[in-house]
Amino acid sequence: MSLNKINLVGRAGRDPEVKYFESGKVKCSFAIAVDRRSKNRDDPPDWFELEIWGKTAEIAANYVKKGSLIGISGALKFDRWQDKSTGEDRQKPLISVDQLNLLGSKRDNETAAGSGSGGYDEDF
Repeated sequence: MSLNKINLVGRAGRDPEVKYFESGKVKCSFAIAVDRRSKNRDDPPDWFELEIWGKTAEIAANYVKKGSLIGISGALKFDRWQDKSTGEDRQKPLISVDQLNLLGSKRDNETAAGSGSGGYDEDF
């Protein structure tokens, strides 16, 4: 049996970047900062790159702004490519998001459009 499931709650580190493809698919990318549970409040947050597709990507693009508190469920994957200048194989970890929850209050998200709270599942 295999299991690759990640649940995170954190704040968006930047506004989402949205890409529309000729096929009609939509991809949204941004990073979230997640605070560690530690006694030392000076510990820096952990940063995670997110990749969201489809209807959930459109919702993230419309409702998530830098600083928004969100919860996500997804799976860890590695984006792999070959560096054009050096020819070296490169990779970076990212979270492929299946579910997005907008957790902030309406006041927290007053710069974002809409109600500011809800959950959305990806349907591929």
